[in-house]
Amino acid sequence: MSILHNRRMRSTPVARLVAASATLALLAACTAEGPKPDPTPPAPCPPSGVTLRTGDVEAASGLRAMRVKLVNCGSQPYTANGYPTLTVLDADRKPLDIDVLQGTAQISTITGFDGPPQPVTLAPGTEASAVVVWRNTVTEATVPAATGTYLEMAPATGQPTQTLSPDGGVDLGTTGKIATSPWVATP
Repeated sequence: MSILHNRRMRSTPVARLVAASATLALLAACTAEGPKPDPTPPAPCPPSGVTLRTGDVEAASGLRAMRVKLVNCGSQPYTANGYPTLTVLDADRKPLDIDVLQGTAQISTITGFDGPPQPVTLAPGTEASAVVVWRNTVTEATVPAATGTYLEMAPATGQPTQTLSPDGGVDLGTTGKIATSPWVATP
């Protein structure tokens, strides 16, 4: 019998327990979940000097709320004023026939986002936020539920749009309504 084999045969139960515990700790560290990535990864800065990014979709009792960040990735100050424009697109990137409302209070009161639009000037590298809200409510059994996959958004009317992919999509049920808040300064 080799020396290596003899050493294995003479290991104590305590030594085997310590080795097993160390192995389990290493396996747990390898499988631990890391930080959750931003649902919309950063893209190169477009010619407009601003980019849009979605946050997580918060869901509670049929109400959905998602923060959208307007980031000044350019080299000049940028002023956001008013509401972002919004179109909900299906999986084939075709617009859904729904109502897009200005003001979240028409769907739900969101503290800090329900006031009238105010100009927000963003220095390079800073951001503003808006909230998009909708309800996943089915009120008519004969009407098919509307589900969007993408949001086509712009910081304001007449500005270039960007296509965003909210995590989990936009499940509007049969309400046919979605609302945005105005842009507000992000602290």
